Amino acid sequence: MTRPKIVSKKALLPFVLITSLFALWGFANAVTDPMVQAFKKVLELSNSQAAWVQMAFYGGYFCMALPAALFVRKYSYKVGILIGLALYAVGALMFYPAAIMEKFWFFCLGLYVLTFGLAFLETTANPYILAMGARETATQRLNLAQVFNPVGLLLGLLIAQQFVLKKLQSDDIVDYSSLDPVKKALIRTSDLMVIRDPYVVLGMVILAVFVLIMVNKMPQAKGNGTIPSLKETGRILFQRPRYRLGILAQILYVGAQIMCWTYIYQYAEAMGMASDIAANYQFAAFILFLVGRAIGTYLLRFLSPGKMLMWFSLMAGICSLAAIFIEGHLGLLSLVGISFFMSPMFPTIYGIALNGLTEEESKLGAAGLVMAIVGGALMPKLQGMIIDIGGHGVADTKIMGVAEVNYSFTLPLFCFAYIAWFGLDTLKNEHVWEI
Repeated sequence: MTRPKIVSKKALLPFVLITSLFALWGFANAVTDPMVQAFKKVLELSNSQAAWVQMAFYGGYFCMALPAALFVRKYSYKVGILIGLALYAVGALMFYPAAIMEKFWFFCLGLYVLTFGLAFLETTANPYILAMGARETATQRLNLAQVFNPVGLLLGLLIAQQFVLKKLQSDDIVDYSSLDPVKKALIRTSDLMVIRDPYVVLGMVILAVFVLIMVNKMPQAKGNGTIPSLKETGRILFQRPRYRLGILAQILYVGAQIMCWTYIYQYAEAMGMASDIAANYQFAAFILFLVGRAIGTYLLRFLSPGKMLMWFSLMAGICSLAAIFIEGHLGLLSLVGISFFMSPMFPTIYGIALNGLTEEESKLGAAGLVMAIVGGALMPKLQGMIIDIGGHGVADTKIMGVAEVNYSFTLPLFCFAYIAWFGLDTLKNEHVWEI
């Protein structure tokens, strides 16, 4: 029997248009991760205080995902995308007044609004990609579309490294906190302007994309005019073990991803490495992420989603163990290597959780999976608290014989252990659970 095409010729144009959006939220992720370290230094914050950047960024996903899904259920995909782009642009442009006021909470508010837009985009784009062809190739199709995401990650990190981290004056001063208050105020003002600039430019670019999509036709039907009961759809979703377990897997995956990317800077700091040099290692992690996602997409031609998820999670766990117990460059390289193995996890978990749902069920189901991105808000905050056990440094004390920053990566290790079990359980029950 001939395997259906991943994307048919008829759906090729909308597929390309929608997948281009995947790079946009990848860019936002990559630009934001280094800002935790930047704000920590510029505004003299603790690790857990600086983690409010991620709390605001991924908390916005949690708060807006369900409203976005309800909106998309009632209106067209195109309108949902346009609202997402508008909110994205507004949040990015809020960095301009935030830098003038020099208030950390204002920057966090801008990120919060920005991710309202990202929630709209992800809630719209992911189920749309799944619906653009045969059900048998849905997970592979989403993995293919998600390849655009690390392209945005690489570009975002490049911008952060070259136009933010390398220009921060505070990062070049060993004892920044002991500076004269007047000199410190001047440096703080200058550095906050540096942090502001990429977001303002990003906001302008998003407005241009908004106009481009607004004037083009999106061949996506509004629907058949009937919208199933929200309560009934929710009941159907949560009666499915695959969906319930998939939400938890997605929470833990996103948490692990953001921890491994955010705290690569603190891991490097414990080795005496500057932030702009540490960004090279994150850049390598993103390249591995891109390569891993492409390879994962290819492997889905031969492996079931559950089997691939299990093996990749086990390998990510082994890399986590190495990052915990092997200090120095080898441990840092192990941390970088995690990105290769976790790269196919998000779309694979997504596809497993939504497999077999109707389009209307998928729209609401997508909201639960996008809300699961809240793991990226909660778990980095917890990891920051672990790193702060001995003080505001990253290696003030040892836990189980390793520096506190190394030990904090037991959190991603736990996440990968559950995801490996989820992959195994999917593999064992693929003929038992309703498809």
